[in-house]
Amino acid sequence: MKPVEKTHKIPYVSPTTATLLTELGEECQHILKHLSQLEQAGLGEDQVETMLGELSAAILHVHEHTRDLDVLLDEDCTGHE
Repeated sequence: MKPVEKTHKIPYVSPTTATLLTELGEECQHILKHLSQLEQAGLGEDQVETMLGELSAAILHVHEHTRDLDVLLDEDCTGHE
């Protein structure tokens, strides 16, 4: 079976940067989902602990994922002037 190739929705940056930005958007959606779940009333202690753990992991992933992303964006910006 052939792997599915992602299409890059952001034509203004390099394919690598576009992939990173798409993945960043997906992870931000995960964070928003976890935050929304935490706003629900009546959660049990185990549920809260699980959600906080998932939120913490997602935030760490975003932190690592965005390391030096500003440099890539600057390079893409400089390359399009």
